Amino acid sequence: MKTNFEFFEIVEREDGVAIVFLNRPDKRNAMNWSFWRDLPDVVHEINSNQKIRSFVIAARGKSFSTGLDLDSFFQEFGSVVQGTYGDDRKKFYELILRMQKGINAVYDSPKPSIAAVQKHCIGGGLDLISACDIRYATYDASISLREAKVAIVADMGSINRLPSIIGQGNTRELAYTGKDIDGEEALRMGLVSKLFKDQDQLLEGAIATASEIAANPRIVVEGTKEVMNYSEGKPLAVGLNYVAVWNSSFMDSRDFREAMKAFKDRKRPEYNKN
Repeated sequence: MKTNFEFFEIVEREDGVAIVFLNRPDKRNAMNWSFWRDLPDVVHEINSNQKIRSFVIAARGKSFSTGLDLDSFFQEFGSVVQGTYGDDRKKFYELILRMQKGINAVYDSPKPSIAAVQKHCIGGGLDLISACDIRYATYDASISLREAKVAIVADMGSINRLPSIIGQGNTRELAYTGKDIDGEEALRMGLVSKLFKDQDQLLEGAIATASEIAANPRIVVEGTKEVMNYSEGKPLAVGLNYVAVWNSSFMDSRDFREAMKAFKDRKRPEYNKN
């Protein structure tokens, strides 16, 4: 596995879990170009490693991420963002699509992901965790969909994914105001599902859940994520039909047969007593 990503540090554990650390702590993990450039490759590394069954996205330092590094971004891409002609606008459009690829890769990964958020999770940080399957945070987390305050329509996925997570009303309130919410408010609206006292307990809790996921049959976990992602936003009947197709195709796996055998062996003595 490649480990020398500029922005990221990947730690592979022996229990089928990988931890992807945002590793620019001196800048509170502000997302410069190396983040957007390399995130698709990071997820590809995770997906390609058969030993890894789930992964945690965490961060070194005091904050999860303060979002897009505006200074470095405009130094590098200012002429594209403020281009005069249609050709320039097309380049900016293509740049946005390229930046979206990494966040989309997290969402599309067949392997479940858990975000572990301490302190600041702003803008692009919220885009990133909204693409994760599960989100945990510390009580002192400060989360915001900040783009409105810097005159940007959020374009990395948060306003598209959050409505199915926290509802239209909560999403629109965060998007229109750009306000900060703490861990308890994030828990109340369903943005995160667990809170922890500090960063150490947060990471420990995220790893524990990731390990529990990794212990289950790969084909079942990946199939569950596939069905849930496919069914999101579609009529119930469409989702029910898709899971029927999935199970009729893939349920009779080696793991399923082993589970059925173990169940029969466990039950047989009880049946013999009657």
